[in-house]
Amino acid sequence: MADPSTVVALCEDLLAENRELDGFVSGLADADWKRPTPFFDWTARDQILHLHQVDNFGLVSLDDRDAFAAMVEDIRAQQAEGIELSEQVRREFAGISDAEVLKTWRKGYENIVQQLRDAPEGYRVVWFGPEMGVLSFATARLMEVWAHGQDIYDLFGVERKPTGRVRHICDLGVRTFGWSFRNRGLEVSARPDVRLTPPSGDEWDWPGEGQGSVRGPALDFAMVVTQRRAFEDTALVAEGDAAKKWLEIAQCFAGAPQERAAPGSRPAL
Repeated sequence: MADPSTVVALCEDLLAENRELDGFVSGLADADWKRPTPFFDWTARDQILHLHQVDNFGLVSLDDRDAFAAMVEDIRAQQAEGIELSEQVRREFAGISDAEVLKTWRKGYENIVQQLRDAPEGYRVVWFGPEMGVLSFATARLMEVWAHGQDIYDLFGVERKPTGRVRHICDLGVRTFGWSFRNRGLEVSARPDVRLTPPSGDEWDWPGEGQGSVRGPALDFAMVVTQRRAFEDTALVAEGDAAKKWLEIAQCFAGAPQERAAPGSRPAL
């Protein structure tokens, strides 16, 4: 069971991650919202709409489990008709200004952070797959904000200064080692050692279960496990077959297997 102080600290980091991105996109010109990012050609507007959409799913789940089940049924029905989540939210906000989209997202992330902070100890969030504890759910939200935010920063060629919050993403990346293999129908090897250098210059260490290792900057590792950079474009060093294969297929988020960023397709780190 998660320590309440740990939940509060994570929620503060989640709020800070949202606000940092908010501060950047708030300065975009009208035309910039329509520019396609490197992620599936989603525009900057699409990226913010997606973050709002998933925050809203979380708010419905936290408020009324039956309402969430009904919402999931409707979402699945639309998907069966070929209307994917991104298109669903585009249609929902058609005709609504970018400024209003920004305000709606802001209200939603402020709300969900408060809801997660106030959730009863041991609370489980009902979701599209298995239920998640508050810590796992908040970490997943932070990872998504960071990753989709990276797409926007990359679009405008802006280098984002890394913070200690990247540890949450690195930890999630390590914990999803086995998932990255199982999700592709591959045999799971013993996880290699992971030793990363964070912005502070200290070392973060996740002792492995077998041979091999991954070493390098924490930022680079976070980029790879969120599929925002190919490992060939980073300073990561992988030793051993399992470590090298992992960095080729790493995926720290749920869903069908996705293809990583192609080598050279994103700005150099």
